[in-house]
Amino acid sequence: MNAEGNNGSLTFKVAPGGCLKGRLRVPGDKSISHRAIMFGALADGVTEIAGFLEGDDSLATLNAFRSMGVEIEGPEKGRVIVHGVGIDGLRSPSEPLDLGNSGTSMRLLAGLLAGQSFDVSMKGDASLSTRPMRRVSDPLKLMGAQIETESDGTPPLKVIGGQILTGIDYDMPMASAQVKSSLLLAGLYAKGTTCVTEPAPTRDHTERMLAGFAYEVKREGSRVCLSGGGRLRACAIDVPADISSAAFFLVAASISEGSELTLEHVGMNPTRIGVINILRLMGAYIEVNNERLVGGEPVADLYVKSSSLHGIDIPEDQVPLAIDEFPVLFIAAACASGRTRLTGAEELRVKESDRIQVMADGLARLGVQATPTTDGMIIEGGAIGGGTIESHGDHRIAMAFSVAALCANDVIEIRNCANVATSFPGFVTLTQGIGLKIAASRSVEPN
Repeated sequence: MNAEGNNGSLTFKVAPGGCLKGRLRVPGDKSISHRAIMFGALADGVTEIAGFLEGDDSLATLNAFRSMGVEIEGPEKGRVIVHGVGIDGLRSPSEPLDLGNSGTSMRLLAGLLAGQSFDVSMKGDASLSTRPMRRVSDPLKLMGAQIETESDGTPPLKVIGGQILTGIDYDMPMASAQVKSSLLLAGLYAKGTTCVTEPAPTRDHTERMLAGFAYEVKREGSRVCLSGGGRLRACAIDVPADISSAAFFLVAASISEGSELTLEHVGMNPTRIGVINILRLMGAYIEVNNERLVGGEPVADLYVKSSSLHGIDIPEDQVPLAIDEFPVLFIAAACASGRTRLTGAEELRVKESDRIQVMADGLARLGVQATPTTDGMIIEGGAIGGGTIESHGDHRIAMAFSVAALCANDVIEIRNCANVATSFPGFVTLTQGIGLKIAASRSVEPN
């Protein structure tokens, strides 16, 4: 059995120290992989995808569209062929869509399914079932959608079909690419124009990819608009390597003495590069080489080597640009000299886990002074010890504490790591190959 599969209880054990060397390409971007399947399914014609992330979250999206009558070949070594059914070609699934751990799938599909003629129910695993969905269901209802949630606004969701949607002009109360994307997807089916204004920049993959599928999107500053009733045209997509996955190696090489890594074909979307900006402010040495455009998305090769990091006050304008990378940035802060302070990141409390509290608890277990706040954390850099960490089933928590062992003085054991497969299949094997002293073991679940 594959030790990195997603069944049973998986534990990582990472010995202290190590020096990382080599070139690698991390798995494909999860955000783009989700959207490639969605838009390919709704397009006229056949969409060929290369570099698709074969992680559980992206596969949940792929299987959802198979359940709605879309023929999809693959994935095979990152290659997927989607036979589009057109904007109105989806069919009612025979049972609820099971989206596992993927909040992106559920929130984006809520918008896409709001304009269908049939009812659809969506469910997820224990973690997804605790995540807030009113942030998408409330504005979708303003468009005329009918969406039922649990009494506290959590999944499962039921989207009632046959509604007439009308475009709205929506000012988002918080920066969220998932909310923005959900409303734009509903806007494809709405009468008139749907506009979304965001309070701070968020990832713009939806807008870029709609344009790539020949659907007109208008952007002016922080406002993006589209009109309903158009068609999408199939295209070829080469998914860049995920900067969220690359972030673990940017930090790992920075904190481990003598390390040098080159990360190939990394997505450099300007709405996603906060982790590079923040690490550079902390003193990291990161070169951006071979910059180019692939399918409308900027990509580059990143060269990183070990350096002495120092604590900073993280600029709030960088927070939305690095929201998924903070678990490993907290590890960088713990290995840096001085104090690092994060504010304006309350969104971290409603991710796959409460990433502020879970990271603070884990760092404390390793002897690091980490003080959680309502919207961030204060970390005093210094020595990192060993210990046992509970990841709470959060893939980014598990991978972040794996990286921490590089500057620890004893073994770090991380429990409940099976969900690493949601975003980074093959994490253990790849990191072993470049010098991380990591091993994975599975406990046998009682019958």
